[in-house]
Amino acid sequence: MVRKQVELNSQDKKDNSKGIETPMHDHAFDLSDEEKIEQIEGHFQSIMEILGLDLDDDSLKDTPNRVAKMYVKEIFCGLNPKNKPAVSVFDNTYQYEDVLIEKDILVQSCCEHHFLPFTGKAHVAYIPSDKVVGLSKINRVVDYYSRRPQVQERLTLQIADELKNVLKTDDVAVYIESKHMCVAMRGIKDDSSTTITSTFHGKLKEKEFKQQFLRMIGK
Repeated sequence: MVRKQVELNSQDKKDNSKGIETPMHDHAFDLSDEEKIEQIEGHFQSIMEILGLDLDDDSLKDTPNRVAKMYVKEIFCGLNPKNKPAVSVFDNTYQYEDVLIEKDILVQSCCEHHFLPFTGKAHVAYIPSDKVVGLSKINRVVDYYSRRPQVQERLTLQIADELKNVLKTDDVAVYIESKHMCVAMRGIKDDSSTTITSTFHGKLKEKEFKQQFLRMIGK
């Protein structure tokens, strides 16, 4: 298997915080979800008609509405901050101080360059300080930031940044491996390659902890 390795050095995150944010204009939420669905439906109907598709056909006539609802309510719902998951944290009363890893978290996102899917797995680690997080909440954070037009590099950093903010610790690592349909279905049409991104912070940048993390996720 051919792999493309991207190692992200984000120690200067404060100087590059704008790069972590998903590019959005100031009026992104002036329209309600229902208004967005209505407008996207009309535009997508026009696209289908330009392509020469017959929207009077039973199989196609409801496609513009289905696509519009899918965009707003499902695959791009992570654009709206109101859908951001509430992340529960608990006191670390048992004083767990070693690496905690949530591995093989499903990633389902969409490339912002071609609006084609990329899917794979995320592995997330942190070293607890005063707080620990409910395990399912890590999955929800990954899913939330995946549900928007993305590039994998930014997704990796956004997940790490959110967990650092929630847990009040810099000791966080994120590793994502995925397959991009914009590579497999178009252009080079290579369906054998995968893309790897990773970011390490705090103690998890140290050789001992970094190697432990990679060993535990089987890399």
